[in-house]
Amino acid sequence: MEFMNTEIKYEPRHITTDDIKNGCMTLTGGDNEETKLCMIQEEFRAGIDAVKDLGPSVTFYGSARLKPDQPEYIKAYTLANRIAKELGYKVITGGGAGIMEAVSKGAHDGGVETIGMTIRLPHEQETNPYVTVDIPFHFFFARQVSMQYTTEACVYCAGGTGTMYEFFEMMTHLQTGKIGPIPIILFGTEFWNPIKKLLAEQFVEKYKTISPADLDRFIITDDIDQIIEVIRISKMRTGEDELN
Repeated sequence: MEFMNTEIKYEPRHITTDDIKNGCMTLTGGDNEETKLCMIQEEFRAGIDAVKDLGPSVTFYGSARLKPDQPEYIKAYTLANRIAKELGYKVITGGGAGIMEAVSKGAHDGGVETIGMTIRLPHEQETNPYVTVDIPFHFFFARQVSMQYTTEACVYCAGGTGTMYEFFEMMTHLQTGKIGPIPIILFGTEFWNPIKKLLAEQFVEKYKTISPADLDRFIITDDIDQIIEVIRISKMRTGEDELN
C-alpha cells in the first residue's frame, strides 16, 4: 500500500533563533547566563513540541557536502521515498543540503511531511526547499535531543564529524540505558564497514574500551528492503526513555 498526500505545503519559519534570543534577553534583563539558560529551555520546548505528536517518523543523518549526482545522495533519496510511500512515515533531518536534501526530497516526493531541524552556523546553513516544517536551533545538543526524541529508527548515511558525533552520542545513550532499544541503521557498507573494523580492532580488541556486544547495537547494510522491514517492526516511541 502506498501512502500519498498531495496537500503537503511548505510551512515558513515562524520563529528564528534571534527571536528566541531577543525574547529571552527581554525576560532576563540582558543577563548573559540567564539569557543562555532561557534560550536552551525554549529550544528544547520548540523541538519537543514539534515531534511529540508527530506520529511515526525516521531520523536521518549524513553529510551536507554530498552532491545530487553522487551514489550516496541517490540511495538516500530512494530509501526516504520508499519509507514515505510504503510506510507513510515522516522524516526528520537537519534540514540542510547533501544527504539531508536527498532525504527531504525523497520523502516529500513520497507525499509525507519532512521536518528540518536546522542549526545556526558561522556560515549560514540554508534550509533545503523540500522541508515542510522548519525548526531552527542555536544549540547542537537541544537539536540532537529533539531529532531522536520519538523517532522509530535512526539512519546514518555517509557523513563527517557531525554525523560521527550524532552516531556516537546515540550509541552512548543505548549503552547507558538512557534510550530504550531503537534500530540504528548504518546505510552504506563501503563507508561504514571500515569504521566498524576500527571499532573492533582498537576499541574492543586492543584497548577494551567498549564491549563486543556494543557492535551488535547497529546494523550495516545496503539493502533497502531490509531497512524497510526493520523500521516496519520497530515500536513507536514516546520520548519517555529520556526520563530514565
